[in-house]
Amino acid sequence: MQGSTAAGPRFTRFIQAVFLALLLCALSVGIAQAQRLPDFLAKTPIGELFPGADRVDAPAGKPMAAKAYAGGRQLGVVYLTSDVVNTRGYSSKPIDVLVALANDGRIVGAKLVEHHEPIVLIGIPQAKVDHFIGGYVGLNFVESPPRHGAPPPVDIISGATVTLMVIGDSITRSAIAVARAYGIDKTAPPSQQAAPAAARVVDDTRDTPQSWQALLDAGAVRNLRLLPEDVDKAFRESGRSDAAASAEGASGSDTFIDLYAALVSVPAIGRSLLGDTEWQRLKERLKPGQQAVLVAGNGAYSFKGSGYVRGGIFDRIEVIQDESSFRFRDRNHQRLADVAAEGAPAFREVALFVVPDDAKLDPVAPWRLQLMVQRVLSVKDKAFVTFDLGYELPAAYTRPAEGAQPAAASASPAAAAQAQAAPAEEPAPALWKQIWRGKAGQVAVLTVALLVLVGIFFFQDQLTSRPLLHDRLRLAFLAFALFWIGWYGQAQLSIVNVLTFFSALRTDFRWEYFLMDPLVFILWCATAISMVFWNRGAFCGWLCPFGALQELANRVAKRLGVRQVKISHGVNQRLSTLKYVIFLLLFGFSLYDLALAEQLSEIEPFKTAIILRFVRYWPFVVFALAVLAAGLFVERFFCRYLCPLGAALAIPARLRIFNWLRRYRDCGNPCQRCNLECPVQAIDPTGEINPNECIQCLHCQMLYHHDQKCPHLIQKKAKRERRRPPAESAEQPIVIHRAPNPNTQPEA
Repeated sequence: MQGSTAAGPRFTRFIQAVFLALLLCALSVGIAQAQRLPDFLAKTPIGELFPGADRVDAPAGKPMAAKAYAGGRQLGVVYLTSDVVNTRGYSSKPIDVLVALANDGRIVGAKLVEHHEPIVLIGIPQAKVDHFIGGYVGLNFVESPPRHGAPPPVDIISGATVTLMVIGDSITRSAIAVARAYGIDKTAPPSQQAAPAAARVVDDTRDTPQSWQALLDAGAVRNLRLLPEDVDKAFRESGRSDAAASAEGASGSDTFIDLYAALVSVPAIGRSLLGDTEWQRLKERLKPGQQAVLVAGNGAYSFKGSGYVRGGIFDRIEVIQDESSFRFRDRNHQRLADVAAEGAPAFREVALFVVPDDAKLDPVAPWRLQLMVQRVLSVKDKAFVTFDLGYELPAAYTRPAEGAQPAAASASPAAAAQAQAAPAEEPAPALWKQIWRGKAGQVAVLTVALLVLVGIFFFQDQLTSRPLLHDRLRLAFLAFALFWIGWYGQAQLSIVNVLTFFSALRTDFRWEYFLMDPLVFILWCATAISMVFWNRGAFCGWLCPFGALQELANRVAKRLGVRQVKISHGVNQRLSTLKYVIFLLLFGFSLYDLALAEQLSEIEPFKTAIILRFVRYWPFVVFALAVLAAGLFVERFFCRYLCPLGAALAIPARLRIFNWLRRYRDCGNPCQRCNLECPVQAIDPTGEINPNECIQCLHCQMLYHHDQKCPHLIQKKAKRERRRPPAESAEQPIVIHRAPNPNTQPEA
């Protein structure tokens, strides 16, 4: 009893210590965040960032900046973009760029110092991002302010559009803001210098529902309508006439997009557009000071895009207010069937967005919804333009703030409509069709390969009865999967694809989102169909590039005499459950936060070994090599014990309606040859094949037909020999008759 009594306080002290440690960690993180600019400056030689400078002052001011000097002469200032503008990318975390701004407003240096963007961490070399940022050096946004809606002055890298747009936008807007704050921009109009705080607040007492037309007339709902010719014109004005000429499908009378936006956290607007029930739900969901925006659209172009399915972010729209901006993520999104206001038209898509917790939107200050339109000219060349839908809450929905002087009335709806009239945008009507045409050759090659694989399975008896042909054909197909599908086509399937698919089913599923990558889409379709016939083995055993890499490496190891580790059946069964635990954990995290689940999915070394070909930060490379090293001693080690994708595909394996693998009655009792020789130990000692673990390598079928290896066939052959009747030569002895010799005398 005394021991149990003492255990209670010890456990309490342990919990307190853990809580204190977590608190200290949180405080240290907060302090580190507050000292980010000094830390980054300490790690970056000032001469490399600001040519000619030999020292910097301690960072100070608002926004925080450090003055750079050459001797006693000030050359300009150095600042961190995330201290000036709230611009975030796919990761929902700041992208930190150090910028050196000269006294004349010219950018003389820029360096990416910290980010958490998955596209840069996984698929885009750092050198290309640095080259993009270097393109801003020499630009002067004080003398030549950027036009809203114009593309960045530096070419975007294909595959990282959103991330690099965020970086470019943060450099541009932060340079203008710092120039104004430190007196560099002396030509800025007074209205853009130190704007006073809003003297009005939202009128919460007004919540009478209004009709759709009344909301439009009042300016509570704002509209941006673009025709295809508007988009073509915008591309031509941006210098991309080739993109304007690539438009397809829509005729001049078709609407490219008819986009509407409204601030539905305002009671009168929200109750009108959402209806009483949905408005009550929204009120319960919103935190104090948090805002919500309704976006609806018709036309050929979707404002939602495909990013929120692939990476959890709505990459085609961005909210910009003063020096802050943010994009919505899937967790901020709710799909609506229609707009509840009387007289509202039917919309192709309606979305309710809640402003993220780490962002802020002032409801009474002007803001704009920026729409990005992209066109794919080739696999490696993309062009885009942006368009602004301006929004300002009408004065009728506000009231004077307590203790404040009444503010001037907001601009009239007509003036606001005139301000938001801007060029249009669009990626050709069907972006995925352009991508498929650009990869038509790759699609054809992969289709032929899949037909060959179908032939292998359908004629497996004829193939496996010829062991040498089977081995050579399998070796060739594995090499194709690794070198062409993986390292060339970059079509390695991942557990992330499964998680985003289920996320799309829960939100707003659209086929076009998954059609953006033809090879991945075809492989997924082939894998889904093959599970009905051959469980997960068609993909895991033949089409997975990383699985092929493991098996080929193991073959080389065996040729070099590396001794294989034999794991007992019981231990193998228990270890194989690990991949199911990993999959269920990732799936659970994806329900909470898809972005977090994507980061945890790095348990898959696919990106390191296949997508990036081992050109990556060293811990990822070490992990991938460790997994491959284990596979030299235990064939397909990762596939058997750790692969969450294999687990996800194995779960529906029991639903298959065909059983193509043939067995004899005495397989497993007493014969154990297939069980002992199965490369992934997918055959139980009882002789049954476990479909959850089988990779359809067809080795057991080769043994099934081999009359010199299969004990059952050897026995049958021996029985046939015993039953065969004696040869004709044994039944009738041969008598040789010789002619008599005339010279021989007969015997007496």
